[in-house]
Amino acid sequence: MIFSKKDIDKISSVLATEAKDMGNNFRFSVESKEDEVRKLSLEIYPDIQIGKEKGNLISVYTLNAHLQLHFCTGYVVSEMLGEVTFVGEHNGRLSGLTIEKEAGCSLYSNVNSSLLSGDFTQLGPEVMLSGIALSLTEGILPETNG
Repeated sequence: MIFSKKDIDKISSVLATEAKDMGNNFRFSVESKEDEVRKLSLEIYPDIQIGKEKGNLISVYTLNAHLQLHFCTGYVVSEMLGEVTFVGEHNGRLSGLTIEKEAGCSLYSNVNSSLLSGDFTQLGPEVMLSGIALSLTEGILPETNG
């Protein structure tokens, strides 16, 4: 998957901000309308060199953190939740980076994909959230993961 202009427009719409074409990436400045302190920058680097391979890189900069998702294999937008979840899959393990239009950000890393279709009520609360959050991506994952 390589991010197209249509993908960037879809992400812009959900996050309620315009993407700036920076040449090798698209940059989104996301700010909370309710809390002036909550701000983040999202950068999408489509199909760039990452070591010896090419792939998509997602970077998020906040006031207190810098997060990266290497080899992003897909994304899901949720108009209802006002968020975009970027996901990377490798050998049945998922990493997901969720960006909210109110400048919230969550990272779930190395999550076993079997948690997405299991019974969430059987999981401890500390594990349940990642399964629920990443379950939105189940439809874009390869069949071999489930």
